[in-house]
Amino acid sequence: MSSEKKDEQAAGIRKGLTSYGDSGFSLFLRKAFIKGAGYTDNALDRPVIGIANTGSAYNPCHGNAPQLIEAVKRGIMLAGGLPMDFPTISIHESFSAPTSMYLRNLMSMDTEEMIRAQPMDAVVLIGGCDKTVPAQLMGAASAGVPAIQLVTGAMLTGAHRGERVGACTDCRRYWGKYRAEEIDDQEISEVNNVLVASVGTCSVMGTASTMACVTEALGMMVPGGASPPAVTADRIRIAEETGATAVAMARAGLTPDKIMTGKAFENALRVLLAIGGSTNGIIHLTAAAGRLGIDIDLEQLDAIGRETPVLIDLKPSGQYYMEDLHKAGGVHALLRELKPLLHLDALTVTGRTLGEEMERAPAAFAQSVVRPFNDPIYPQGGIAVLRGNLAPGGAIIKQSAANPALMEHEGRAVVFENLEDLANRIDDEELDVAADDVLVLKHIGPTGAAMPEAGYLPIPKKLARAGVKDMVRVSDGRMSGTAAGTIVLHVTPESAIGGPLAHVRNGDRIRLSVANREISLLVSEEELAARMQAAPVAPPTAGRGYKQLFLKTVTQADKGVDFDFLRAEETKESIPRKPGQNGAD
Repeated sequence: MSSEKKDEQAAGIRKGLTSYGDSGFSLFLRKAFIKGAGYTDNALDRPVIGIANTGSAYNPCHGNAPQLIEAVKRGIMLAGGLPMDFPTISIHESFSAPTSMYLRNLMSMDTEEMIRAQPMDAVVLIGGCDKTVPAQLMGAASAGVPAIQLVTGAMLTGAHRGERVGACTDCRRYWGKYRAEEIDDQEISEVNNVLVASVGTCSVMGTASTMACVTEALGMMVPGGASPPAVTADRIRIAEETGATAVAMARAGLTPDKIMTGKAFENALRVLLAIGGSTNGIIHLTAAAGRLGIDIDLEQLDAIGRETPVLIDLKPSGQYYMEDLHKAGGVHALLRELKPLLHLDALTVTGRTLGEEMERAPAAFAQSVVRPFNDPIYPQGGIAVLRGNLAPGGAIIKQSAANPALMEHEGRAVVFENLEDLANRIDDEELDVAADDVLVLKHIGPTGAAMPEAGYLPIPKKLARAGVKDMVRVSDGRMSGTAAGTIVLHVTPESAIGGPLAHVRNGDRIRLSVANREISLLVSEEELAARMQAAPVAPPTAGRGYKQLFLKTVTQADKGVDFDFLRAEETKESIPRKPGQNGAD
């Protein structure tokens, strides 16, 4: 038998032996070192379950990681496995320069290669903050080892002068009030102390909560694992169950490709639309699917969005918080309403199908957070896909969090060339801007600025003081899932590589029609072509290091902003399929 065949069949501590030219010596040496840490031969004969530890002092969203790791270890040992935790990169939104998106792919590579390099029969992925869960799913999809996701859970809500608050929709709301001079320095300082009441991820339907919910729908998490808050006994019990499930997955050989199928991604996209989820969720699901050779078709995504209503009443599209969703029955309460639209035969980490798990779930009860299918908070999916000469490759808008009065709008472009230009002029009293103008920000796409969450352009201060709360805003960047407004994002191709957005000028007319799924620059094709010829765009470059790799290989938003060389070598299928298809096929 070849050594390659032996390695494929090896398990536990014998898996992936270091190359010394003598496999017997390699195992002998490995066991000698691990025994130095106090392990016995009995322990080393068990299935090895890795635990990706993303705890970091820079990441308060993962502040409960030590407790979760202990509970996961307990679950693994109760199920007869050997837990081995190991560190990986940890990314927090507020502590990552220049942007968290810049580091997501690096974290996915770290996760993938550490899973490959170290002996483990399965791996538990502990993540929470926005880019960590996508990075882990991407890395696990590529590594091909049985994997299960455990999220850290949402923080608790706080209170300010009798009003319930939580990060980060309320962060933005109060900061808007401060910019408009509706509250003073003392009050904004008081608010700052209460917005984040505990460790954990944002308590609204931001990107972290979105990824938790879609990961459960994807089948990569134990049922009920998305919603328990970070500092609850429920979260610890989920962690223990996750550890035990990982051992069963190792014994069954239940690898990510068997779970993260086209049908599973369609289920996840349905949930993304129905929760009024973060626009970032599209980018992350596209990247994870691409690792398995699955393309996400934006046109079909928009089509299924027209028949998938928003049913979760959480900020920023609604009024509640994640702890309320948990008390209302969690993601299963939503899946119950979406059942006719789901692929019930999709496999989950438990080894059972989604339909079987739904049958095992607790019975429905009266609550007000998850609406009935025929009584939605918004009649169509939270996200709409736009096209037009300004975005030939597509753009998106979170219609469930937009101002209905602005979703059919034509206005004059007020253009900012980059982030520095925005910072220098947005609050200038001399800025020529009116409430019905369209704010345009260029060069914040993947290569332009590593795609920051700067698409949520602030309302110019002089307009904010006058009471303006929303304006149409257009960019090739991203927006936090916690933000709301009539904001067009992910304009593709981006301005930094010569997309039409690069050639928008002050005073141009821009038309937004969400009903027609249109975002158009109202200049002639000849004029636009002349501008492109007169001012060709040179994409940014870097001389060395990770930045050079990023700029050379990062894809556009419609391809998930992943590195092109990390995608699966072959495309297997394109999803979603046509709307109206029975999920129980």
